[in-house]
Amino acid sequence: MRKLIYYVAATVDGFIAAPDGDFAFFGLPDELLAFIAERYPETLPTAFRDQLGITAPNQVFDTVVMGRGTYEPALEVGVTSPYAHLEQFVFSRTLDPAIDPAVTVVADDPVPYLRELKQRPGKDIWLCGGGAFAGAVRSEIDEYVIKLNPLLAGQGIPLTAGPFDPARLALIDATPVGDSGVIVLRYRGNNAGA
Repeated sequence: MRKLIYYVAATVDGFIAAPDGDFAFFGLPDELLAFIAERYPETLPTAFRDQLGITAPNQVFDTVVMGRGTYEPALEVGVTSPYAHLEQFVFSRTLDPAIDPAVTVVADDPVPYLRELKQRPGKDIWLCGGGAFAGAVRSEIDEYVIKLNPLLAGQGIPLTAGPFDPARLALIDATPVGDSGVIVLRYRGNNAGA
């Protein structure tokens, strides 16, 4: 069965974006870009991959899922299919389902939809964001890959949003990325088998 993997950048104090959704403050040090290009090339937007000449095949994911807030920055710059090299699903009750033929807009409850999606053949599924969406589907997340950045934000969009409900995760590995200060942490989610 495919895994749902929440792959995201976060600050040390647990934020994935500024209060307005901006994430540019993370930056993209060369060492981190090289790591992503080697291990997770499919997580770079199609236009960015093209600019950098990245043609590596999908390593981990062939599908991306996200909430409306994560999809919105692409729309703001006129991009309706930000990850054309992946099967794309956007969960939104307000977005026009015909926004782009390469994007499936899902207005249904995401949990049963993701359970069904995980049963389909293919590579793993990338949960791109955001925090509210991740919180809503937390029961279905099998693994967390957190690019922990040496930053404190103070406020912003949390890694997951929702009611207080502590869940212990199991560390799979921790990979420092050169001198960037970024550590890529992989955790088994509370939904995954031991």
